[in-house]
Formats: sequence, structure tokens, C-alpha cells
Amino acid sequence: MQRTRFGDMACSIARTLDVIGEPWSPLILRNIYVGISRFDQIQQSLDISRKVLTERLKWLVENDVLERREYSSRPPRHEYTLTAKGLELCDLLLVMVRWGDRWTAGEAGPPVLYRHHACGEISHVELRCSVCDRPMSAADVDVLPGPGAGPPAASHDRTGTDRYEHTDS
Repeated sequence: MQRTRFGDMACSIARTLDVIGEPWSPLILRNIYVGISRFDQIQQSLDISRKVLTERLKWLVENDVLERREYSSRPPRHEYTLTAKGLELCDLLLVMVRWGDRWTAGEAGPPVLYRHHACGEISHVELRCSVCDRPMSAADVDVLPGPGAGPPAASHDRTGTDRYEHTDS
């Protein structure tokens, strides 16, 4: 069966999923972000098959999310580092962490805490508007067509006002 090519869709969510939508990819990125960067370390930490890990690492390198660096020439050994593109994907993971901590952590609480470098306090990610700096959530925005949208399809926002959105997302 042919895999759907999400990267060909005129939708930023679909294109992002094309890069990291396979379930192992975010976990591999998480490991590299926290310093587990060598193949054997990643494989052992995730208990992932060597074949799947090889495929995922190759895909993430090809998509400029990770960079492969040799740390030993005899025998040849490599470690993986986040590119600027990969580090920005970790911002997305921090948003996922906040959701998971709120809705899935249970009575034990979050398994990991995050200390903010700027203030030194344990904190969590909070989405803010890049223009007015106010908190922002999905309930606070309307989705409008952008310059990369395909043919529009009429729909209504939550207030019943007509708007146009792309049909692929």
C-alpha cells in the first residue's frame, strides 16, 4: 500500500507530519534533545529495532532535522545533533509535553520538569501571540487562507461568519 504523501498537501500540519508524524520520530528527537545522541544509546533507551531506528534517523537527516557527525573513525561511529530546524521542532514537543502533563500524567504528576534558563524557575511552555504578547490558544484564533493555500472552500468560523479555508487541512 502506498503511503499518503502529506508533504505534497497545502497544509502546514500535514507537511510537518510528513517529517515527524511517524510515532518514533518525536521520541528520537526528544532523546537527542536531552543528550542521548548515539545510535546504540537511542536504540537501548527506546527499545526500538535497529532497522526502524536506522530508517528514522536517515529520514530525519535527509529532512535537515538532524545532522550526523562522526565521533570515531575506528570503528566508524556517529552521533546525531539537532539542526536549527530540529531544535525548533523541539518547541513543538514542549507544547505536547504541556498537554500530556495536564491530561495524561495521572496522580503521579509529570515525569520530567523543565527549568527555564532566563529565570531559573520550573515552568511550562505557554503559547503567546507574536504581535501583542497575550496568551493564545486554539479558541482565540480564526483560521484564514494564506498565500500558499489552494482553491478555497467556503465555511463558517465559530461565530457563524463566512470565511474561506483550504480543503486539504
